[in-house]
Amino acid sequence: MPTRGSAGFAASVKRAVRRQALRAVYRTDLRRPLDPHLAVYGAYWNRGVACNPAAIHAKARELVPHIRGVWVVSSRHRDRMPDGVPYVIEGSRPYWRAMATATYLVNNSSFPGGFTKRPGQRYLQTHHGTPLKTMGLDQRAYPVLARKTDFGKILAHVGQWDFSLSANPHTTEIWDRVYPAPRGASYERLDLGYPRNDVYFTATADDIAKIRAGLGIPEGRTVLLHAPTHRDYRDGFAPDLDPDRLARRLGPDYVVLVRAHYFYGRSAVVGDAARGGQVIDVTGHPRVEELCLAADALIADYSSLIFDYACLDRPIVVHAPDWAAYRAARGTYFDLLSGRPGDTPGPVTTTPDELADVFRTGRWRSPESAALRAAFRERFCPYDDGHAAERVVRRFFAPAGRDEAGPGPRPAGHSGPTSASAPAFPANRNQ
Repeated sequence: MPTRGSAGFAASVKRAVRRQALRAVYRTDLRRPLDPHLAVYGAYWNRGVACNPAAIHAKARELVPHIRGVWVVSSRHRDRMPDGVPYVIEGSRPYWRAMATATYLVNNSSFPGGFTKRPGQRYLQTHHGTPLKTMGLDQRAYPVLARKTDFGKILAHVGQWDFSLSANPHTTEIWDRVYPAPRGASYERLDLGYPRNDVYFTATADDIAKIRAGLGIPEGRTVLLHAPTHRDYRDGFAPDLDPDRLARRLGPDYVVLVRAHYFYGRSAVVGDAARGGQVIDVTGHPRVEELCLAADALIADYSSLIFDYACLDRPIVVHAPDWAAYRAARGTYFDLLSGRPGDTPGPVTTTPDELADVFRTGRWRSPESAALRAAFRERFCPYDDGHAAERVVRRFFAPAGRDEAGPGPRPAGHSGPTSASAPAFPANRNQ
């Protein structure tokens, strides 16, 4: 009679044999002609339709409808796929066929399994945020990061890129340094803005109202969003902000939205205030852009969301009680807490009492706060104007050798909606 151990060994062998068989079929598919009308999309390590690739996919359906789009998703996240959006499961036979024959590849992270980039394929690396924390090769200086990072693999991945997308000059400078193309390879910088931010300039007041109603937010409430990033020096989601305590301090006119980082694979912990509707766990909400549009202010930490939210020209409060520990473990490119225009987007707090006082005194929306935010937007949002997706689609899907990006980004100083807005990327159910 098979034991648990022998059954596990047999299953492991079966999986290995299957992988080898799929790789053999993949090598055969690599000899097939490329499909000039097929694009493969991926986001956040196969977590579904999201971020810049989602915005590009939506705009491609409009501008180049002859290009068929298919998404790569892991089996555990397939339930996140919108109805009518074609997808393949990572590592499956359809996945390897799509990777072997697609002409266009779009991702904000990387495709799974180690694929072979073919001549004639075009790979757009969109990235998924403006870098405050160290990235790429710069992580070699931080032992906690260096021990778990394969820098050779990073460079091999960069060698596959044809295009690298940037949202601002700061990002372009960092990407050029930390993601150098290996010898014999090169990629083109696309300083065109982040398509995922387009919705901040196109959403309407009705869109805002629908999102807030869908989240269960009563009319007339002031909505604060807190979506902290992960900490490399911590295990698990342990937020520095107690949303229940903050909600009680601010009173019933405020609602706090809390979103745990996806790396933790769990929801935020909310307490008694949630029962009164003052604290809402929005970790499972599929579109962080909608949460930003619903919020009247962002309680930021070190997440790149701070740069996206700045497009809305709404108040930002930086709550950073562990700034010293974060900088020591991860490293950062500038001092977010310096108070200098261009570095700091608004008031800075390091204790719960300071945070509550910023809102109770009105300092969060003071003229001084607005001046800091304007300088921050000028530095980090110069390319975002509501048309980034169109520029990227026209450039990336243009025939090789032709640049059809269209007009460049508008200069800094433009504004998005000023009060909370819209289903970020409505799905075309007909594809």
